[in-house]
Amino acid sequence: MSGAARHAVAGIDLGGTKTAGVLVDAEGTVLARATRDTPARVGGEAMAETAALLVEELSAHAGVRADAVGVGAAGVVEPGTGSIRAASDLFVDWAGFPLGERLRARLEVPVRVENDVNAFLLGETAWGSARGRDVLGVMLGTGVGGALVLDGRLRHGPHGAAGEIGHTPGYGDLVCTCGMTGHLETLASGTSIARRYTAATGEPVDGARAVADRARAGDAVAAAIFADAGRAVTLACVSAATLVDVSLAVVGGGVVAAWDLLEPAVDATLTSDPPVSGVPLRIVPGSLRGDAVVLGAAALVASTAGTPFPNHTESELVRDVAS
Repeated sequence: MSGAARHAVAGIDLGGTKTAGVLVDAEGTVLARATRDTPARVGGEAMAETAALLVEELSAHAGVRADAVGVGAAGVVEPGTGSIRAASDLFVDWAGFPLGERLRARLEVPVRVENDVNAFLLGETAWGSARGRDVLGVMLGTGVGGALVLDGRLRHGPHGAAGEIGHTPGYGDLVCTCGMTGHLETLASGTSIARRYTAATGEPVDGARAVADRARAGDAVAAAIFADAGRAVTLACVSAATLVDVSLAVVGGGVVAAWDLLEPAVDATLTSDPPVSGVPLRIVPGSLRGDAVVLGAAALVASTAGTPFPNHTESELVRDVAS
């Protein structure tokens, strides 16, 4: 390349099972992609090092150093410092871990850390299904998380926990990964879908995708578990819509690959239990799928490197040149 230095930022999705990343340049082109397994059971230091190594891998692949790094991380995040306030027991030594501090010291570039569902919603707001000034985001993955955009701005709340819909109670008597009982996550996460199927049938399955395959093949137990998940998610969204007056909820995460199994229960519940305001609530799957968190994380630090891509018009798409 010629003359001027090329600017780029990295976006990292630090999830419960996989850590994914992209390197994005000033024109909005994805220059490189990479993934690594998340060492969630090893501890915070190992997870931070995995994220750092992924950034270095992206830069080496593209031949462009990241000027800044945005991270979407599992757990409740302190927005100012990037430390993890709280996390489920799926993660060892994660609650209280100073992720932002560690990555800034390790990589020697500006780093911003957000909750992964906040990053998901930022990505969907920029380019996906969540275009609007008031939107609820729900992530159905290893766990269940939530995020809010109100008046066009991401809402953190005084403790960084605004929108954490996955740990709202009242959805049964199963024990949640956080140790409490009856949270939405016990019905709607990929982990819980697989566990509930095994509990009901005695047959171990390899994740929610396997349960979805069985439901599509006519397994009534599997289909009922997805119906329960769809109804629970919808009731949670209706509750949020009633409290903060949003009319759009966007759902992401790995479980959305089974939207065909969730949607009938979503539609039926919106009909039987609509928001009391009378304003219709739309619940739609995210359109960016696996890219939502990494692109939202990159958007967090785009201004640091002078990248304009978060301000693209609705008709523009991020270009992908990564091999």
